[in-house]
Amino acid sequence: MREETTTSAASTAVTGAAGGLAADGASAPGTGQPAAAAPATPAERREAQDRVTVRLPAEGAYLSVLRTATAGLAARLDFTLDEIEDLRIAVDEACAMLLSQAVPGANLECSFTLGPDVMTIAVSVPCLDPQQPASDTFAWTVLTALAGSVDAHVGPDDLLTIVLRKTRESSGSV
Repeated sequence: MREETTTSAASTAVTGAAGGLAADGASAPGTGQPAAAAPATPAERREAQDRVTVRLPAEGAYLSVLRTATAGLAARLDFTLDEIEDLRIAVDEACAMLLSQAVPGANLECSFTLGPDVMTIAVSVPCLDPQQPASDTFAWTVLTALAGSVDAHVGPDDLLTIVLRKTRESSGSV
């Protein structure tokens, strides 16, 4: 079950995957609308994870798009206002660490994975000579305090990635 949306504006793309559509992309009879898949069981809903990817130019002027996407997705998971603001600041800080090393004209990609009580955010950018951010700096300490769990790695093609993982502390139950 996959749904993709691409919006083209200054190389900005948003892609999402979520359950709820028929796996074969079939339309509901007579409506032209996608047919609904069988309702998920409670166990399947707990295990389901939505994925959203935002790709945009690796320039500071576009970071407000990521901050807004981060806040909207965190709100969808019922994070508190404080947790949402922490994530917005963490994404901004992670991007700042990456943009200083980005190849000029490259795209920054931010992938959000949404679980029932957790959001994982992977921000990546291609670099000429990628250097992982030092984990013993004040900036890294702040990033860890804001996001909970933080990791960085250099992948194939000199792709530098910072991964943030925030678990919702509050309970959505009454």
